[in-house]
Amino acid sequence: MEYAIAVIDIGMTNKKVAVYDDSLRQLDAQYRVFEPKIVDNLPCHDLAAMEEWFLEELGKAGKQFPVKAIAVSTHGATFVCLGRDGKAALPCVYYTHEPGKDFHRRFYERFGPAVELQARTGTPAFEAMINPAKGIFFAREQFPEDFKKVTSILPFPQYWGFRLTGKAGVESTYMGCHSYLWDQVDHCLSSVARDMGIAPFLPDKLDRSWDVLGKISEETVRKTGLSPDAVVTMGIHDSNAALLPHFAKKGESGFVLNSTGTWCVMMNPVKSYGFAPEELGKVVFFNISAFGTPVKTAIFLGGQEFETWSKLLMASHRRQDFPPYDEARYRKILREEDCFLLPELVAGTGQFPGSKPRVVEGGKTWTYEDIASGAGRPPCFDDYEQGFAVLRVSLVMQSLVALERTGLQAGTEIFTEGGFRKNEAYNRLLSAAFKNNRVYLTGITEASALGAALTAKMALTGKRLAELAGFMDIEYQELEKSDIPELFSYRKAWMEQVEKR
Repeated sequence: MEYAIAVIDIGMTNKKVAVYDDSLRQLDAQYRVFEPKIVDNLPCHDLAAMEEWFLEELGKAGKQFPVKAIAVSTHGATFVCLGRDGKAALPCVYYTHEPGKDFHRRFYERFGPAVELQARTGTPAFEAMINPAKGIFFAREQFPEDFKKVTSILPFPQYWGFRLTGKAGVESTYMGCHSYLWDQVDHCLSSVARDMGIAPFLPDKLDRSWDVLGKISEETVRKTGLSPDAVVTMGIHDSNAALLPHFAKKGESGFVLNSTGTWCVMMNPVKSYGFAPEELGKVVFFNISAFGTPVKTAIFLGGQEFETWSKLLMASHRRQDFPPYDEARYRKILREEDCFLLPELVAGTGQFPGSKPRVVEGGKTWTYEDIASGAGRPPCFDDYEQGFAVLRVSLVMQSLVALERTGLQAGTEIFTEGGFRKNEAYNRLLSAAFKNNRVYLTGITEASALGAALTAKMALTGKRLAELAGFMDIEYQELEKSDIPELFSYRKAWMEQVEKR
């Protein structure tokens, strides 16, 4: 092994430090969960504790492996406001915090109608603070005196790069990820950034994810023992990082990535930016890839919905198993069109804003709150297997809408990776629903970390991404097509129930 690559991969729940060799084989991975730091009753990232742990793990990695580069991948929707000392000038509030309807109203009154901003920035109107510009606006209102000390604002991956190198920059994948801060039409900082008065705090040149931000600082060398020649790349948004292995293997178009986890993220690399009129106002948006190209994207909290409803079923039946796929049971549910589990548990985070989480059966409705509190339970939840089947069908229904909103065309391949790879019912039904698209399960278990490692290898070798394809052995397992015609009629009935709200 000539050298090793360290990857800091930051999810909202799990934080990870992984090490790859020069052939992109993962040698080690350490994980940790950090509880939120509560400031003024607000959940905030414990940046100091995270940094201490990252440096500790990098130091351990450096003692075992010849670490020559560090790459950072992080979840979206998070920026850090820095003071002159290079540290956070105010708390970094979780993007999941909901500041209330009045806050959102004031934001759009101040910075422009949501639909107009979506057309320019590629950003939909999410609830909570999943739009980073809202997070910064909220922080300025919540901590006005601290905000006066702010001298720069960095996206989350670049904040960690700054802490490691002392140098600041930005790259395309994070600035272009539903931030409201980047104008995707004119390719510059947006009117929101200018009108908020924060444009001077933001780097206005987008670098590439595999560009070198700098060598590690003397302080990082002292705390980790790593070589002072170790470099840090620009960093990358995790969902965009997950695209890179497929770009390397399959090219930069011709597929849609169905990345499943807490968030289900459907990403379609397309040739040009722009919304159809009927798409504006919907939860569909454009990412910017590591190559600076548009990626039409739709998301929903599929993993969280599955976990939350599953826990209700498991608790009420005192079971912990996941029932196997029984095609006869699923086809009966679809054929009868009498039982529907509907989104959204977290309002405004998916494809059906305004829809209330509930189960409708036999024309009667049970809200999620009723079921969770024990005030009522639909008959389908009396049968453990039936309840899980209705839940899985709901996830398929949501996925169909999200995939179609990415601009999925006949003939485009669909790659499913992440947690739902193991959900046989989900995969069989999804494949059956898309008769004109080949659906594959991929063999990548930690795609965002691997994608980040790829950027570091590109930086070290100067090679193009396509030249690194031979370093990765990715299994693409094609799913057989089942003929389940009942799916299409059920989907129409399910959509009608969603629209009743």
